[in-house]
Amino acid sequence: MGDETLGIILAGGRGERAKPLTLASADYIRSKALIPFVGRSVVEWLVEACRDQGIRRFYVIAQGAENHSQIKLVLGHGERFGVEIHYSRARLDRYNVGSGAATLHNLEQWDLTGRALVLPVDSVFEFDLNRLNDAHDAADAVVTVASVGRTPEEIAGKYGVMQTSPDGLVSGFVEKPTLDRVHRIFPETSLPSSVRTLPTNAGMYLVDCGRLRLAARNPEMIRLAQQRLDWGGDLLPWLVGRGLPVAAAPIDRLGDLGSIADYLATLGDVLGGRYRWMARAMGEPTSTDPPYWIHESSLRTKDSVTGTTLAQKISEGSVVIGPAVRIGRNAEIGPGVKLRFSDIGDGVDVDEGARLSRTAIGDSAVVGPYARITDSYVGPMARVHSERDNPVRLVHSAIGEAADLRPGTRLSGVSVYPRLRVPAVTGLPTGTHLTSSDDILHWI
Repeated sequence: MGDETLGIILAGGRGERAKPLTLASADYIRSKALIPFVGRSVVEWLVEACRDQGIRRFYVIAQGAENHSQIKLVLGHGERFGVEIHYSRARLDRYNVGSGAATLHNLEQWDLTGRALVLPVDSVFEFDLNRLNDAHDAADAVVTVASVGRTPEEIAGKYGVMQTSPDGLVSGFVEKPTLDRVHRIFPETSLPSSVRTLPTNAGMYLVDCGRLRLAARNPEMIRLAQQRLDWGGDLLPWLVGRGLPVAAAPIDRLGDLGSIADYLATLGDVLGGRYRWMARAMGEPTSTDPPYWIHESSLRTKDSVTGTTLAQKISEGSVVIGPAVRIGRNAEIGPGVKLRFSDIGDGVDVDEGARLSRTAIGDSAVVGPYARITDSYVGPMARVHSERDNPVRLVHSAIGEAADLRPGTRLSGVSVYPRLRVPAVTGLPTGTHLTSSDDILHWI
C-alpha cells in the first residue's frame, strides 16, 4: 500500500468514569465509541477527522459484546464514510489484556507492516497527520507519541509527563506526579515568571507496525503481553528502556470525554470554536455574533405556548441564544428560554422560561418550564418535569437516558442512572449516584 497510513481504533473498556452517559439502562452498557457528541457519535467524528487527512483503511480493535456489535451497527464496513473498516475477531478478545497487548496481538492477526495511527474512542483531537509523520521520520521512530502541552498545575495528580531530549526523543515517563514532584523534576517550571508547559501523552500513537511487531517478539514482551500491557504505563516505558526510538510530537488539542466533567469541558471548547476541523465540519453557523448553530427545521418549529417559530422568537428577543450553542433537528424551544454554551439534540423540547448553561441535552429529552440547568448532562428521552412555581434545578449533575425527574427536584453533583423515576428530592450530598430504586428510597 506504499506510504499509506492506516487507522487503528482502540475500542475497549466499559466507560465506568462516564456513567451514566455510557448506560442505556442500569444493566446495558453503551460503547464509549457511541457516546453522542455534538450531533454525532464520538467514533463517527474520529473516522471523519482521519479520513479528511487521507486515512482510508481502518482496523477496529473491539473488546466485549457492546463494542463489537454497537460499533459495527454505526460504522458498518465504512461505506457511508467512503473508507474501508475491518474488525478484530471476537474469539481473540481473550488476548486483548490492555491497550498495548490488544494492539500487538492484532497487528500480528492482520499482518500489518506499514505505518498506522492508533487512536482511543474516548477523546476528540485537533491534529495534523503530516506533522506527526514528519516528526516520526525525523526521529526514525518506532512509535511517535502525540503530545499535548500542559501546565504543572494541570498535570498535578491527573496526567503523566514525558521527559524528552532536544531532538524530540522520549527518555522517560513520570506517571501523574504531584505538583511538588513536577517542580523537582523540571526545576525550570518553578521559576516565578515561568509559563512553560510540559508534554503529556494524548493517547494517540503513530507506529511503524513492522518494527513494533519485531520488538514485541522479545521473550520478555511476550510474557508481559499475556498478562496486562497498556500503552502508556507498560509498552512505551518498555520500548524506551530498551533503547528503541520513541518520539514525541505536539498536536494542537485533545478533548477527553471519559468523565462527565471532561465531556462538558470539551463540549464547551468545541462549541467555542477551539477545534477548527470540527467547527468546519459543523457547517456555517446560523449566527456569528454571537456564534451558534440551529438546524433550519428547529428555526421553523412553533412552540405550543405562543404558536410562534423559534426564528420569530429570536428576532423579537423573547428567546436568547448563544454564545456557543448548537440546536439539532426539530427541537421545540419555548418563549423566555435562554441558552448558553449548550448542545441541544434532535427532537428536544425546552419549555417556557428554561435556562441552560454549559449543558448537553440528549435527543428527544424534555426540559420543563423554568428549569435551571448548569454544567450538567441530560440523557436522551429524559423528562425534567419542572414547573414555574416548583422548578427543577440541576448543577454539575448527570441524568441518564429516559430518567424522570419530578417538579422541585434539586441536585448538585449527583448522577441519576437511566430509567429511574426520581421524586422531588433535595439535599443529596455531592457525589451521590442514584443507581436503583433502593438508592432513591434511601434518600426520601
